[in-house]
Amino acid sequence: MAKLRTSMDTSFYDVNISTPQTLHGTARSIPGDPAPVDGAYAGKLLRMQQLSLLGRGFPLGLIPSYAPPLSSQNGSGSLNLQSFWLKQPTENWWLGLVGQIRPLKLLSSLKAEALQTDSKVPRFKRVVKKFFDKSFYSIGLNSQLDLSEATSVLLNVEKDGQNKNRRTKAVLLHKLPEHDVTLEAAWPELFVDRNGKYWELPHSISLDCLSLISESGLRYRFGVHRNGGSATAVDSADSQPPASLTPGICAKAAFSYEKSKDLWRIPETKEDLAIVKTKRGNFRNVAYDICMKEPHAALSGIFGKSFYFS
Repeated sequence: MAKLRTSMDTSFYDVNISTPQTLHGTARSIPGDPAPVDGAYAGKLLRMQQLSLLGRGFPLGLIPSYAPPLSSQNGSGSLNLQSFWLKQPTENWWLGLVGQIRPLKLLSSLKAEALQTDSKVPRFKRVVKKFFDKSFYSIGLNSQLDLSEATSVLLNVEKDGQNKNRRTKAVLLHKLPEHDVTLEAAWPELFVDRNGKYWELPHSISLDCLSLISESGLRYRFGVHRNGGSATAVDSADSQPPASLTPGICAKAAFSYEKSKDLWRIPETKEDLAIVKTKRGNFRNVAYDICMKEPHAALSGIFGKSFYFS
C-alpha cells in the first residue's frame, strides 16, 4: 500500500525523493510525472539524524555512499565518504556539519600528478597542491530549531566543490490537528523526472497543507507554489524543461481515497511478545520488520484527482 500511495502522490504532487546527488539527500519529483523507477520516497527522518545514527556503525565515523554518474558530466559518479559532526547548543536546537570526500578521484589525480614528468613545478609540490583541490570535497551545514512543540525550522546549506555551486533550503514545519503545514524555500531547487534526469530551478517557494492519513481513507492536500527562473537540465544539454517547471505562480489541490481489505491475517499474540530466555540472556522475540509482525494478504486500491490554477 505504501508503494501505491507513493506512486499516487508523485503523479499528482511534488514529493521528496531520496537521492545521493545532494548532501541533504533529497530532490523533488516533478509535479504530474510518475516517480522514477529506481526512486524511493524520502523518509521523515532528517539527513543529519540518519548520518548521526549510521556514523556509529562505521570505522572512524566515515559513511560510504555512491552517486551514479550524470550523462552530461564525465566522471561525475564516484564513491564518497561522509563524516558528520552533531552539536546540540541548546535543548531545542541541533546543529550538524557534514563533510564529504571523493577518495577514488583524489587518489587517481594524485597518481597522475606523480607520474607526470614534463612539468617545471616540483613533483612533491604538485601532489601536495592536489590535496587542497576543492573539487574533491563538499561541505554542508544542517540546523533544526524547535520554536514550540508544534513548530520547527530547518536550514540546509551545502557547497559542492566539484560543481562549484551552493544550495540553500529553509523549511518551516507546523503541526495542526490531523494536518501538517509546510513553508519551504530553496535556491536552487533540484527536481528529478520520471526518467531519473535532474533539473535545477533557480529558486522555488511553496506553502502546503497536507492532511494526515485518516481511518476513513480520505486524504487531501492544497497549496501555492512559485517557480522563479528557467529550469536547466543538470545531466542533459539539449532537453526541453518540463511544463510544470515554467516560471510563475500556481495554486494546487489534490485529494485521494484509499481502501484496503484483508484477505487473511494472522494477528500478533502475547506469545509473540514473550521474553525468550537463553544462555546469553533474556530477549524479546519481536519481528525486525513491522510488516512481518502480522503476516497477511490484502487487496488495496486508491484513486484521486488533482486541480491546478495558474
